[in-house]
Amino acid sequence: MNILILGATGFIGSVVAARLVADGHAVTGLGRNPMRARLKQPAIDWRCADLSRMTKADDWDEILTDQQVVVNCAGALQDGPADDVAATQAEAMLALYLAAKRGSRPLIVQISARTAGAARALPFLASKRRADEALAASGLPCLILRPALVLGRNAHGGSSLLRALAALPLALPLVHAESPIETVSVDDVAEAVSRAVAGGLRGDIDLAADEILTLADLVSLHRQWLGLPPARVFSLATWLARPVTWLADMAGHLGWRSPLRSTAMTVMSEGIRSAKGESSIVATSAAATLSANPSGVQDLWFARLYLLKPLVISGLSAFWLLSGLIPLLAIEKTSAHFLPFMPEAAATMLTLATCLIDIALGAAVLLRPLAKRALLGMLAASLAYLIGASLLEPALWLDPLGPLVKVLPSILLTLTALATLDER
Repeated sequence: MNILILGATGFIGSVVAARLVADGHAVTGLGRNPMRARLKQPAIDWRCADLSRMTKADDWDEILTDQQVVVNCAGALQDGPADDVAATQAEAMLALYLAAKRGSRPLIVQISARTAGAARALPFLASKRRADEALAASGLPCLILRPALVLGRNAHGGSSLLRALAALPLALPLVHAESPIETVSVDDVAEAVSRAVAGGLRGDIDLAADEILTLADLVSLHRQWLGLPPARVFSLATWLARPVTWLADMAGHLGWRSPLRSTAMTVMSEGIRSAKGESSIVATSAAATLSANPSGVQDLWFARLYLLKPLVISGLSAFWLLSGLIPLLAIEKTSAHFLPFMPEAAATMLTLATCLIDIALGAAVLLRPLAKRALLGMLAASLAYLIGASLLEPALWLDPLGPLVKVLPSILLTLTALATLDER
């Protein structure tokens, strides 16, 4: 069959796509930036598209041509510079259903979530629910899958945070430590989609293993999977998480998709439970999912670096902002370093220029869309400063305060930030 997968570059979408290719189907993958996915999965016909801009039926007509199945694995947790929750999860889907009804009426497989409960009014769940209800009422052949917390060989979002928390040294401080959580293997999700395509599954199905763990249980299970010794769990009061959640939401407005944002924390406060009914799908337990994919040293590195990454980015930002702002407080004294080599006016202008460059780089690295270019700019500026200072005033290398020596660890920190910048 010809199958179109929305969000095919994501954690769930990439596994579903690989499974359907293995089943012998002709798969078209839709993603906002499929360049790397095209290299990893060349058997898929990759298309570049942004669902948040496909909110009219006409936007779907061409891409739906000859497609017999559409699998929606796309989603957005909260609004941000690159994410529009309502447009991506509801408006685009309603446009898709309209185009599908007036066209070839393909099977629609919607990877959704449990949209009831205390958190049901959140835009993430409200938009999912709106799309689910519209699909159920559309008359199109469909399957709505509601997986619990999805675990797999790879990790993204909440599953990444589980690994990071599990790798904390000495102790495990957790908020909502006793929240109940059901899990499911990403391979079980792919199996359900495969069976739906084969004609064996329809309706509205919750997908979860027959076990309920607490968050503390799940983090401890991941710690064991990483090969780390047991650690004591400390249950923290919810108010202690509010500053972290606020910072995560602020980072979200700058384009960083933290799993500590308020939507995720609100969902976690009531746990992740399903309303499983009769289903022929036997879901894999969390322990079995992890044991089927033994961890390697790369998993331990990822887990330990995950929570350090925002500290590295914010630390670099503070370093460059301060290095640009502090000299402005004493610009005459700072520009005096250049007086042996140029006129006073030129020295002042050069000082102002370097300060503004530092401030611009320190601010730009906080914006996710500009972060990579800002980090490359930091490397270029650091090397230029080192070369220039070495030529004009080489004695600075021997200065007791080490103004040039201290640039070297900042370069290494910048390289670390570049190495960990990718999110998928």
